[in-house]
Amino acid sequence: MRILIFCFIFFAKSSIQAQGTYQLAVLKYSGGGDYYANPTSLTNLITFCNKEFGTNISKEVPYVEVGSKDLFRYPFIHMTGHGNVVFSRAEAENLRTYLLSGGFLHIDDNYGMDEYIRVELKKVFPDISLIELPSNHAIYNQKYTFNGLPKIHEHDEKKAQAFGIVANGRLVCLYTFETDLGDGWEDPQVHN
Repeated sequence: MRILIFCFIFFAKSSIQAQGTYQLAVLKYSGGGDYYANPTSLTNLITFCNKEFGTNISKEVPYVEVGSKDLFRYPFIHMTGHGNVVFSRAEAENLRTYLLSGGFLHIDDNYGMDEYIRVELKKVFPDISLIELPSNHAIYNQKYTFNGLPKIHEHDEKKAQAFGIVANGRLVCLYTFETDLGDGWEDPQVHN
């Protein structure tokens, strides 16, 4: 749970101070990759952040379509799913403009998304590749210090990894792979 907390703190601090309330959204995309997975995870994470860090993050978490102008209303977008992801050219351009304009995207592979999201991210940033974030990256060293991502859900024996897209010197996208953070934030009864 703490790794996304750092994302909130790291990327949303100025938004919280300027607006008083911070709201994130879930990215709705085409392709059938169940963008709506882990329905209780973000509200649980928000509750934790508001209580433990004194943030004022809205518990209302809307879905926003990748090609919509409404994307720009949210400084932090969360994306998850199990499989296929498809961005049209216009959607990829909209997402790129959003990210280059100060927005942030966290992608949490719920398992099976990797082969698809990497192709679609190349549509968004054809000239920028995902890079693995080392354990000394600032994302792991905020209020707490971590030596990497936790392994929440075991699907195979691959290690948990964090990748990023850096544009104009700023981390605009965090892609968490083989960790399934959203499962860790879900209500406990979901996985019983």
